[in-house]
Amino acid sequence: MEFTDFSAVQVRVARPTDKLAEVIEFYEEGIGLKRLTEFSGHRGYKGVILGMPNPQYHLEFTSHDEGSSCPAPTRDNLLVFYIPDKNQLNNVVVRLKQFGYGEVEPENGYWKEKGTTIADPDGWRVVLMNTEGI
Repeated sequence: MEFTDFSAVQVRVARPTDKLAEVIEFYEEGIGLKRLTEFSGHRGYKGVILGMPNPQYHLEFTSHDEGSSCPAPTRDNLLVFYIPDKNQLNNVVVRLKQFGYGEVEPENGYWKEKGTTIADPDGWRVVLMNTEGI
């Protein structure tokens, strides 16, 4: 099956959290994503959109006035960042560790070969891979 009947100009992964400040710190200050925008008063929601230098791919984290819990589903639901520069990857790992987020054992050993798996404040797993990606 080919996907030639449409083309997307952006991809956003969005999820709620009850730990918005901690999640922002993890992804913005720890991983180093750029804050593209933030919002509040949107039908009880507030949130932030963070992205890479290329704004076609970004993450949205939201919180609702009445609660926004979103427990991590499994240890193998992953957000993977491919970081070819080992020094840059190590800098991210050190920053996250300074914020209290150390490495966790991945469910699939493949991710340990060239990567580091770290759980964010909600327990969602992030893999920092030292490869060029696909």
